[in-house]
Amino acid sequence: MKTLNSPTHQQRVIYEPIKCYLLGKPEALETYPFDNKTAVFKVQDKMFALLSFREGEYQINLKCDPEEAIMLRDVFDAVKPGYHMNKVHWNTVVLDGSLPQGEIQRMIDLSYSLVVKGLKKSIRQGLEARYGSAVIYNLLEPK
Repeated sequence: MKTLNSPTHQQRVIYEPIKCYLLGKPEALETYPFDNKTAVFKVQDKMFALLSFREGEYQINLKCDPEEAIMLRDVFDAVKPGYHMNKVHWNTVVLDGSLPQGEIQRMIDLSYSLVVKGLKKSIRQGLEARYGSAVIYNLLEPK
């Protein structure tokens, strides 16, 4: 039975790979600054994703290019303007199983890249030196 306060098994099956993918980004950290149900994922102390369970669904907030943000909202019903975020630069994605896993990963990669590009030059260059630009900006060919 699905309630608004606790996820179903099927919802957790969707959630776990996304959380693992987020934590697989170079130097990604998971924090809980708001409550014990809202995970904030950061790189170099800058948020690139917020994963929460709200209104009976897992949701993820991701940074996005403004034009692409609008396009994604037009294409996918599960993509909404960022909840409690700057709606020009952030989308909220409802993790209801309607989006392919690869599309969610692509959006995570974009969010991470946009945040890294906004870091101070010395910090950004340090990340690039440690992991390589191809890994940081997900320029590798899909396997």
